[in-house]
Amino acid sequence: MPAYREPRRRSPPLPAPRGPLSDAVIDALRIDALRTGADHPAPAVGDADPFGDDLQLALYILYELHYQGFEGVDDEHEWSPGLLALRRSLEEPFLAALRAGAAGTDGDVESALSGLLVEPIGDDGHSVSHFLQDHGELWHLREYAALRSLYHLKEADPHAWVIPRLYGRAKAAMVAVEFDEFGAGREADIHARLYADLMTDLSLETAYGHYLDAAPADVLATVNLMSLFGLHRSLRGALVGHFAAVEVTSSPGSRRLAAALKRVGAGPAAQRFYDEHVEADAVHEQVVRRDVIGGLLADEPHLESDIAFGIEATGLLEDRLAARLLAAWRSNSTALRGQPG
Repeated sequence: MPAYREPRRRSPPLPAPRGPLSDAVIDALRIDALRTGADHPAPAVGDADPFGDDLQLALYILYELHYQGFEGVDDEHEWSPGLLALRRSLEEPFLAALRAGAAGTDGDVESALSGLLVEPIGDDGHSVSHFLQDHGELWHLREYAALRSLYHLKEADPHAWVIPRLYGRAKAAMVAVEFDEFGAGREADIHARLYADLMTDLSLETAYGHYLDAAPADVLATVNLMSLFGLHRSLRGALVGHFAAVEVTSSPGSRRLAAALKRVGAGPAAQRFYDEHVEADAVHEQVVRRDVIGGLLADEPHLESDIAFGIEATGLLEDRLAARLLAAWRSNSTALRGQPG
């Protein structure tokens, strides 16, 4: 295997715009309003689709200023008042659409969690991991890995924002799970690095953000959800709910993805990423349910509806993404933007 190259050794270039909102954000960052003193009025969000390419890319770019930033963009833009105001105007319709679409459990955490524990029997037509396990070809798995890299190359980072907003049992348990996600003190075992190794085995480019232009809005929304919840203290319960949804569903899904990679002959590093999650997340699920959620509810019971919302919103966006991927693959088309079908 080639020598490991840190995916975040440099910031990615700005992506191509997908409409007036993302174009305005990119233009402001390129012109560097902080240095020039130029005034860039925020574009009107209007009736932009809250789940559409333009709004989701604009949000993604603004959120990335809190992670790795972009090549040639001043790091001071992270706290630019004008950009923060624009981000807020984009978050509001996104959050409203999430609340409207994720109102299935009346704020009850146990009901929300119980829905995650029902495993489909075989391929029910809606599960990406079942499709990949039973029918996936190498090109399907490469596309899936490329698209998921927008999160997995910074895996666990968005969830770390909740740590200073917790205390007691919930905080201790959250840190314990995150410690595993960050390699338990071993650089080679950081999950983001394991994912870069997976990508190398699949002959994919491991540079951070490389596949942003290829990612449809449904992919961007799943990453934006974590940033939205993580950057707002008022949504700390929702971020815990999101974390729980990820950990509860990860182990069985990872088992299927590991089997799919083995079936198509992917290398050992590709299989290791998901094998690691089969074992680790089976344990994490119990810790998250018992101690992170249990501890948070013991301390702040008024956050129960927020936790349930985080679980439901995660499911809503994952279902939208699954529908997008499966529709493309079942018609023998690529799920990547800007690629021939």
